[in-house]
Amino acid sequence: MSIRIGQGFDVHAFGDGDHLMLGGVRLPHTRGVIAHSDGDVAIHALCDAILGALALGDIGGHFPPGDPRWRDADSRALLRHCTALARARGWIVGNADITIIGERPKVGPHANAMRALLAEDMVIEADAVSVKATTTEKLGFCGREEGIAAMAVVLLQTVE
Repeated sequence: MSIRIGQGFDVHAFGDGDHLMLGGVRLPHTRGVIAHSDGDVAIHALCDAILGALALGDIGGHFPPGDPRWRDADSRALLRHCTALARARGWIVGNADITIIGERPKVGPHANAMRALLAEDMVIEADAVSVKATTTEKLGFCGREEGIAAMAVVLLQTVE
């Protein structure tokens, strides 16, 4: 079996709105994000990790922010597309690890729902998906609650 590892990172500034999309879950919040799509930083980081492992560039190259087709796009559709690209090349996601970075909203109560949706989109078991969060102890733009970020790592393995 061959493996590849990819990592991804995404960030969005807060803007007007009343919710955030994180890991495919709509979370009530006092702000929204400024984004071309639905602004789901967890999924965007995960897509970048998959694309990186495949050596296919980044999410912006596949879903350009200036392209009106991706305006308000559901990030879960982007994840399904990236997963399909991997499968078409003989790879499947072995596991994924996502860290959401921000002071609020609290991710813990929603982590299992996120894991289930992300696993569904990547066609893997939920126990192969980790979703966790951290704060920056009130330091930097995340600490000042000016935005939210996420990091992701994936392991791709060849289809057996």
